Amino acid sequence: MPAVRRAFARPAVPPVVPLPAAPGAGELPVGARVRLANATRVLDGGAVLAGGTPSRVTRLREAATGRIRDRELAVADRASAALAGYLIDAGMADPEPASLPVVETGSLTVVIPAYRRSQPLERLLASIRNDLRDVRIIVVDDATPADEAEPLARAAADHGAELVRAERNAGPAAARNLGLARASTEFVLFIDTDAVLGPGAAQLLLRHFVDPKLGAAAPRIAALPRRDENWVLRYESARSSLDHGETGGLVRPLSPLSWVSSTCLLVRRAAVASGFEAGMRVGEDVDLVWRLHAAGWRVRYEPRAVVQHEHRRDVREWLERKFVYGTGADALATRHPGLVAPAVLAPWAVGGLVVLAAQRWWSLPVVGVLVAVTAARVSRSLPGIDRPRAEATRLTLTGFGWALTQGAALLLRHWWPIAVAAAGVSRRARLALVVAAVADAAWEYRRLRPTGGLLRFAIARRLDDLAYGAGVWVSAVRGRTTAPLLPLIRRRNR
Repeated sequence: MPAVRRAFARPAVPPVVPLPAAPGAGELPVGARVRLANATRVLDGGAVLAGGTPSRVTRLREAATGRIRDRELAVADRASAALAGYLIDAGMADPEPASLPVVETGSLTVVIPAYRRSQPLERLLASIRNDLRDVRIIVVDDATPADEAEPLARAAADHGAELVRAERNAGPAAARNLGLARASTEFVLFIDTDAVLGPGAAQLLLRHFVDPKLGAAAPRIAALPRRDENWVLRYESARSSLDHGETGGLVRPLSPLSWVSSTCLLVRRAAVASGFEAGMRVGEDVDLVWRLHAAGWRVRYEPRAVVQHEHRRDVREWLERKFVYGTGADALATRHPGLVAPAVLAPWAVGGLVVLAAQRWWSLPVVGVLVAVTAARVSRSLPGIDRPRAEATRLTLTGFGWALTQGAALLLRHWWPIAVAAAGVSRRARLALVVAAVADAAWEYRRLRPTGGLLRFAIARRLDDLAYGAGVWVSAVRGRTTAPLLPLIRRRNR
């Protein structure tokens, strides 16, 4: 329980050290292709694109319209490279890695922070050597007790890895930085001992770095198959906090894909400078991603590269880890003001949620009026497209659907202490809580198709939210801040 005990102590929050600025131009090479994201819609015969993050509708210039064929754009000159760069930054398209040049693995160093657990380290090193035979590997022993340090050293030596021993246990961020300081290659792959490197994952991530503005890239973190599977493992295999799913894209604050884990993270050494904030034992990966974004670097999530992770199966350890994840909120709020909001909502969507929560006979009609008025306003702002009302209605309904999802998450995850207290005295609060819990579990179960049955999945889902939400509240009280609990009301639409 040391991690939980540390969570209740208020840590000193170090100042943010800015990272080196990204280059001004981020053009892909000739021959590269970008493919429109699944959520990007093509309208008016290819003249208009709708989608991206944040959501937008873009009318292309006439010269650009014919360049996108079968939802792909080939980079052939400066103009097409500029268009590809715009689509990437808008979240409307992503590079096709198969079209990008191969980056030699000789430009890569692998850094592994290790503390005890020599057998998982042995498994990880074997997976790296099976895929990257000659790459330099640095294992950083984060001051493992003497009686367990020898097996770590032996595992490193057996696989030709260099061993660096820290003088004191300072956490994984400091251990990674110690390895980073000894790397001399252009790229560094950080990977934890409870992971297994998938075949070709590092090479696939490396291809993306032909983009000169890419500062970091992360693979999908999938569950490592195990024979001793229980209901916790079945839930984590489907709904792990580390797994961002099958849809890739740019990682940026206040978006559906706002962070990636340092469980496995490939970085450009020049972009990350001295690396992680060593004083952070939780949330250091989120902090690094947000600092890269602030410096103008792109961060990419590539789900076609897969790394397996040994998820926790013990209920107590699992809940402790979820709780600890939540306790990083106050430090992130201090270091990155305005970026830790648990939801991002438009004012009209907030009004709709409040009206629905009132549970009156007039609630649904009023929501209908709000949607109609908003759709009318959106239609007037669309860039001269065919059938603007239909497109505006679709955008507005999609937006309110996201608002409902975020509203349920607030009730069940971030605001659950208040919601439970209100449910004790209010019938409407009880109904809202029950409806949100049932709808959330049913939707996620249908979307993820986990094994183990709906009831067990629903129980695990609620325990996940309770533990994480408790960590956020401890963090907010400890840091004397409400920032991790208050949604961001975004008034400007694009």
